[in-house]
Amino acid sequence: MHYAALASGSKGNCHAFSDGERTLLVDAGISLRQIRQRFEILGPHGGEVQALALTHEHSDHIGALGVILRRTDWAILATSETRRAAEKAQGIPIPAQRWIELEAGHPLDWNGWRILPFALPHDAADPVAYRIEAGSSACAVVTDLGHPTALVADHLQDLDLLVLEANHDVDMLREGTYPPQLKARILSRVGHLSNASMAELLAKVLSPRLKQCVLAHLSEANNHPDLARFAAEEVLRGSAVALHLAHQRIPLALV
Repeated sequence: MHYAALASGSKGNCHAFSDGERTLLVDAGISLRQIRQRFEILGPHGGEVQALALTHEHSDHIGALGVILRRTDWAILATSETRRAAEKAQGIPIPAQRWIELEAGHPLDWNGWRILPFALPHDAADPVAYRIEAGSSACAVVTDLGHPTALVADHLQDLDLLVLEANHDVDMLREGTYPPQLKARILSRVGHLSNASMAELLAKVLSPRLKQCVLAHLSEANNHPDLARFAAEEVLRGSAVALHLAHQRIPLALV
């Protein structure tokens, strides 16, 4: 399994998983043109994009959906509530023949891959994260959650690759320039995961199998890569896990 963080942050998110023949995107918060340009980082390992899985309807995760519906034939994987919310947000219907319905907690067999959406605490219609299994590889993308739940931790056991939110440093956020209501939203239990909460969750799911950990959705205003990295390294010390940071503008590719 090959993975790429095509973009990660408050200005747009897009993750790619490929087995060399087919590719699944998780979210499309950057333009279709940027997706195609950055997708080239996978080189010969990037199979043809066949589907887009949506985590929730916020603009930094579905910004390109309308263009994708008009200019590609990709299938759209989403829960029914996320579908309705995304259609309303984008002002364009997702045709029934393009939509593959998902339900949190129920795995989907997609071209031999096992795709499991599971529920997250976030202020959206029906937010999910994804556990993706293909061949002998097990990966997960977990961003946009206000706090680590037992359910989330259960679904992150025995992974090879974990993409995990490290959105903000609490002190930086509280002392920063964001309006009080936005600070309260981010800090709430349906907001975003702090560095400290990320480390708490990472400690619960760390296993000898885990090979790669990618910290994602870092806030450019309320976090610093060194702070996020330090919080994760404290947990990973003594393990063989390779730690990476996803970026808003520079794509990252891993095997």
